[in-house]
Amino acid sequence: MYFMLRQTVKTSDEEEENPAGSLGCCEKLDYLNCESRSPHPETNNADHAKCCMETLSNILQNVPEEDAVRTLEILQETLDETEVTETTTIITDNSVALLYKPTDDFRGLEIFATDNEISLGPGVNKSIMKVHLPSKLNLGRDDIISFFMIQLPSKIALENSDKLIRRRIISLSVRNKRISGLPDQDRVKITLNIATKINETLKPQCVFLNTRTNHFSTSGCKTYWDDDDVTCSCNHLTYFGVLMVSADLSPKDQEIMSYITIIGCSISLTALAIAVLLFITNREVRGDDSKKIHISLAVALILLNVHFLPNQAVAAASSPGLCLYVALVLHYSLLASFTWMALEGFHLYLLLFKVFNIYVKRYLLKLSVVGWGLPALIVSVVVIVDKNLYGYTPLISSGPSELAVCYITNDKVKMGTTLGLFSVVFLFNLIVFGGIAKWLVCDNMIKQIGRKKNKAKGEIFTLVALMVLLGLTWGLIFFSFGQLTTPGLYAFCILNPLQGFFILVYFVLSVRNTKTSSFQPRSTTFTTRSS
Repeated sequence: MYFMLRQTVKTSDEEEENPAGSLGCCEKLDYLNCESRSPHPETNNADHAKCCMETLSNILQNVPEEDAVRTLEILQETLDETEVTETTTIITDNSVALLYKPTDDFRGLEIFATDNEISLGPGVNKSIMKVHLPSKLNLGRDDIISFFMIQLPSKIALENSDKLIRRRIISLSVRNKRISGLPDQDRVKITLNIATKINETLKPQCVFLNTRTNHFSTSGCKTYWDDDDVTCSCNHLTYFGVLMVSADLSPKDQEIMSYITIIGCSISLTALAIAVLLFITNREVRGDDSKKIHISLAVALILLNVHFLPNQAVAAASSPGLCLYVALVLHYSLLASFTWMALEGFHLYLLLFKVFNIYVKRYLLKLSVVGWGLPALIVSVVVIVDKNLYGYTPLISSGPSELAVCYITNDKVKMGTTLGLFSVVFLFNLIVFGGIAKWLVCDNMIKQIGRKKNKAKGEIFTLVALMVLLGLTWGLIFFSFGQLTTPGLYAFCILNPLQGFFILVYFVLSVRNTKTSSFQPRSTTFTTRSS
C-alpha cells in the first residue's frame, strides 16, 4: 500500500529506494508536512505520534478506499509502538488518543472523551463517548492500551462513512495482543452520544471496520440504545463505529408485536396443556399413533413456550448461569418442535403414499429417537464447541436493550442450526402438504361433483389443520424482509403463537369422533402399527 500512496506526490530517487518497512509513520504516509518528523524511525515518542495524527485527516481525503484503511492501520501501529512510562494523552484538531500503561493488577478501564478532551474518569465535561474495558483482558505492566478517536473528513473513500454517527471511528488495541472472543459478561462496551435522533425510519447499528474486506461488519457486536445514547457491546478490539441505517421495524411496531407474542404464547401454552390432558384421559385417543405424534409436538411446544415467556425477565436478571440454562433449553425445544413437525409430515407421507396398513417395528420409538435425539445432538455439539455461544443477545438484531433475551449469541450458529434445520423441514412438509392438497382439491372434486357443501368445509378445515401441524405458518419468516417486513412479522407473531390453540381444537374434535380422523386424506382409515 505504501507504493500506491506514493503515486500522488513526487519523491526523490533516494526516497523511492527505501522499503516501507524501514520507515516511521510520517514517512510511510509520505506526504506529511511535519516539522517534528522523527529522523530516526526507531524513536517512537508521543510527539512523533501526534505528528501523524495531525496530518491524518488531510491524507484520508486524498487516497483510495483500500489506502484509507491502511492509513488508519499505520497510525494504530504507530500508537501501539509508542513508548510511554505513564498514561499519555494526545489531542489534535480532529482526533484524540490515549496510551494507557496498566499496573500489575488490572481491574478494568473507563475512558471518557470529547472532541478535544480525554480522561480516565468522568471528569470530562459533556463527554460524547465512553469506553469500558473489562478486567478479563488480563493485562500486565508490559502491555500498552491504545485508544484513538477521529472525526473522518467529509471527503473520504470509505463505504458508508457518511452514515457514521458524528463521522467517528474509534480504535482500541493492545500492544502485541489480539483480543477477541470475549464472553458476554466481559465484553468491551462503547457508549456514544447520538447526534441524530432515532425515529421510525432510522436505527443505530454498531459495526467494526474489517481491514481485510475494507467494509463495515456487525459480527461480534450488539447494539443497544435509548433516546440519548447508543451502546456497542463487542467481543473484540478493533476499529468501531455506529451507522444510522434504515429501520426495518419501528419501535412502536416492536412493542405491539411483543404484546401480541406474549398473549398468543400464553393462549397457546394453556391450550396445549389442555390437549395433553385430553390425550392422557382418553383411552381411544391414546391408542392412535397419529395422536401420539401430535402430542409429542404439543409437548415440544409446551417446553418452548414455558422457556420463551419468561426469557426477557431472565435476561434482565443478569444471572449468567440461569441465562445459559434458558438459552440451552429454548434452543433445544425450538429444534425439537421443528423435528416433530417434520415427523408429522413423514407420518402423513406414509399414510398418503402407502395405501395399505404399514408395519414398522418399534415405529414410535424410532420417531422419538429422531424427534428428541437430533435436537439434543445439535445442542450438545454447540456446547462442546463453545458454551459461550449461548447467552444474552438482542431478540431483534440491532434492537434496543429491553428486547434482550437468552439465546444463541452468534448469528452464524443461529442461522445454521435453527434456520438451516427449519428450511429443510419446511421444504419437506410443503411437498407433503402439496400432495394432500392436490388430492383433496383436484381428485376428490372430480370424483364427487355432487358432494355437499359441509363436506367441502370439512376438507378446508383439514388443509388449515395440516398447515398448523406441519408448521407451514412458520414459513412466514421467509417473507419478513424488504417491503414485507412489517406485515410479514405481524402475520408471523399472530399465527405461530396460536399453533397450540389449533392443536387443541383438533384434539377436541378427535375426542368427539375418534373413529374419523380429520387429517386423513382418504375415506379409508390408515394406521401405522408398532410393537
